[in-house]
Amino acid sequence: MEVRRTAPVKLIVPDERRDDLHESARQFLYCANRAADYCWDESSYTECVTANTTARDALYVELREETDLTANLVQEAIRRAVQATKGVVERWKQGKRVSQPEFTSWSMLYDKRSATFYRNKISLSTVNGRVECEYELPSDSPTPYEQYVLSEDYEFRASTLQYDTVTDEFYVHITTRKAGSGGGDDVEGSADTGHQTVLGIDLGVNNLAVSSTGRFWQGDDYDHWCREFEKRRGEMQQRGTQAAHNALLRLGKREEAWRKQYIHTVANEIVSEAVEHDCDVIVFEDLTDIRERLPQAKWHHVWAFRRLFEYVSYKAPERGISVEQVEPNHTSLRCSRTDCGFTHESNRDGEQFCCVKCGYEVNADYNAAKNIGVRYARKRQHKLRSSPTSGGGDAPVDVRINGGTVNGESHQPIAGD
Repeated sequence: MEVRRTAPVKLIVPDERRDDLHESARQFLYCANRAADYCWDESSYTECVTANTTARDALYVELREETDLTANLVQEAIRRAVQATKGVVERWKQGKRVSQPEFTSWSMLYDKRSATFYRNKISLSTVNGRVECEYELPSDSPTPYEQYVLSEDYEFRASTLQYDTVTDEFYVHITTRKAGSGGGDDVEGSADTGHQTVLGIDLGVNNLAVSSTGRFWQGDDYDHWCREFEKRRGEMQQRGTQAAHNALLRLGKREEAWRKQYIHTVANEIVSEAVEHDCDVIVFEDLTDIRERLPQAKWHHVWAFRRLFEYVSYKAPERGISVEQVEPNHTSLRCSRTDCGFTHESNRDGEQFCCVKCGYEVNADYNAAKNIGVRYARKRQHKLRSSPTSGGGDAPVDVRINGGTVNGESHQPIAGD
């Protein structure tokens, strides 16, 4: 079983080199989207390009001429598009609705040649030569950087450079693999066989997020201000003047900044909830088909779901917490009492859940959050038992809930419910 760990590190970027990183990211995304255009074919998934060598042979020379990126960054951009296309093709084969991959988030992938690591700094390739950035590490020791990147027990695999638009800070996420561990499919973040405690998170329209510990992040305030911004946009569009157009552009920037800050706040609170309850993993549902599963969700809801998962994914590792996703099938219809587990469409009526078999009544989103956590626990137990390197043993996985914990194997009533 392959053992992977990711260490997030905040970077101190020289002021005079920040624009070089921004321009590099812009060109990297350009290359990735050009490669996605090449790989994608609307007519049939059999016509899509899913071989990295094919895409690289067709695009490499052209993209090198069109951009100022180094050879390695161009190849990483092409590889990102190919991997994304592979994932979409797999969902297409399963009959799911899909669309061409599109890359919009600020990020770049670096390999061993385009990123050189030193004990206290990193050297990164850019469109304007290399830039050296010092690390800003937390005072608590050992940090994930010390545990994994500096450890002889782990070897470098890849790194991702990201930029936080709200805090105006750069981070590098360094992925390592334990020396001697094999490859293969694994539950991300469950690379060891030790005990884990899980926080399940359900995302929705009425409640933006609900945790398995019973904490609610309601969507009323978010919806209210999204409607207010929409109303103001409509008023300005009706005026039709140049001044109104300019005001509309300024309003759009304010709205985007407000939405990002709002979701950042929720993401911080979710991570804090996990820390407070000593959780090792935060688990979300897979958001791939979220539009189909939540037809009542508007565009700003779907945007919020994706950004929330993205923000938690890079904030949580800074606190030693991994972030995972599980299949969403029936999490809102299944009874979360571990002595029941009955699944039926009649169990849910709007925001209320009432099991038609055992009579268990609870908020529907809270019920789903517990099911999400338990699904991850069971998936991890199955992976560990079937792995030849685990000896078929068990590793305890507790799901943190309101009033205690529950594990994926228990058949007893959930304490506190």
